[in-house]
Amino acid sequence: MAGDIGEVGTHYSKSVGLIYVFNLIVGTGALTMPKAFEQAGWILSLITIIILSFMSFLTVTFVTEAMGIANALLKKKDTQKAIEDSEETPLIAEHPDTNPFEISMRTELGHMAGLFFNKIGILVFNLCIVIYLYGDLSIYAAAVPKSIRDIACTYKHQHNASDCSDTVLTDSDLCWSSSTLTRMSMYRICVAGFFLLLGGFTFFNVQKTKYLQLVTTASRWLAFGMMIVLAVIRLDKKKGQGHPPYADISGIPNLFGVCVYSFMCHHSLPSLITPIKNKSKLYHLLACDYVLILIFYLLLSLTGIYSFNELNDIYTLNFLPDPCDESKSITDVKFIQYFLALFPVFTLSTNFPIISITLRNNLKAIGYKEDRPYTWCVDRIFFPLLALVPPLGIALATNHVEFLVGITGSYAGAGIQYVIPAVLVFCARKQTSMLFSEKNIHVSPFKGKFWIVFVCIWAVVCMAFVTVNHIISGK
Repeated sequence: MAGDIGEVGTHYSKSVGLIYVFNLIVGTGALTMPKAFEQAGWILSLITIIILSFMSFLTVTFVTEAMGIANALLKKKDTQKAIEDSEETPLIAEHPDTNPFEISMRTELGHMAGLFFNKIGILVFNLCIVIYLYGDLSIYAAAVPKSIRDIACTYKHQHNASDCSDTVLTDSDLCWSSSTLTRMSMYRICVAGFFLLLGGFTFFNVQKTKYLQLVTTASRWLAFGMMIVLAVIRLDKKKGQGHPPYADISGIPNLFGVCVYSFMCHHSLPSLITPIKNKSKLYHLLACDYVLILIFYLLLSLTGIYSFNELNDIYTLNFLPDPCDESKSITDVKFIQYFLALFPVFTLSTNFPIISITLRNNLKAIGYKEDRPYTWCVDRIFFPLLALVPPLGIALATNHVEFLVGITGSYAGAGIQYVIPAVLVFCARKQTSMLFSEKNIHVSPFKGKFWIVFVCIWAVVCMAFVTVNHIISGK
């Protein structure tokens, strides 16, 4: 997410690119989607997620078009510099055999913001990225300790042994029958332990995570596959316990935030698109990705809301043994039960250091001046702490992961997914309209100004609706 320009490393085919984009988008948000579907009702959720997936794809094409324009501008500057530097043999063109809009250089969002935005725009962009990353870390810092807490606290197995009329445990319930420690206290202990174990990475740099990310990806698809298959088997055996409503408008604001968060890929798009060898029909590739992801989310959510009577905000926790009767659990295989329950612990823990370091670097970039570099103490101590302390405070205050996902997606997520791409492509088109005679081969299918205005109005209306709903509901 840094605002630099990078060389392309290993190239890969379009099919590999499709897999990479798929893996990037499908992540933490998917674990909170079944609960959001249950709250909004299945028909309303179906309509909402289709609309939001389209809106996300629309703005992905905006970012891609802006990347093409940024490449053309940078190549033009390179050519001009080469001509100025070469007195005897001037270079007519730096890339004579390719369209200038071909995406051959990795231009991150931050660098494109520097090319197309003024100082105020760059500041707003950085603040939006920072707020989103704070939300990301808060979600991770709550989801991992909550998963560990729900596995460690065993009192629920005895809590309603003779009476299953009230199986919902609260944060004030005991963690163990032989202890006075409450579930909330245990959760906060886990939060503190989580930051002690992983927070230290923020003070350094994490490199060579390739194999760690491969293991994380494999475990993610194993976990998601298990959840869908187990839910389908339960439904096939006519043992589904869920009776979701058709529609509940009060659940839409949270579903909006969850869906925006779950379709987020815009901030990392340049790193994934640039290495693709053949970028012809790139938008067909991205459209296929979005259709596959939409089907996947619907499979996960619809099977979940009909399989379980009550859903946890972290879906994997529904696969733990039934608190009243273990024979009613969706599976009696202990490995599957605890593998799924611990799945967020493995995957989110590996991503936490990377996100926290990214946040630290973005915080540094906001006020950095070349003529006044930061002191060692500010650079190595203050900024890492500034990245860690707010998420720690939020995680200690609340363990409602679905709420955190909804808020992060509804505001900072909507800014990154809707407003920034729309303004970025508007400024890019305006800046280059008279500079090039060649056609932009990566121009968005949504060319007219109408789509830019529509996206901005959509973002404002959605954020206003979410805000009003939270005020009315008192949340």
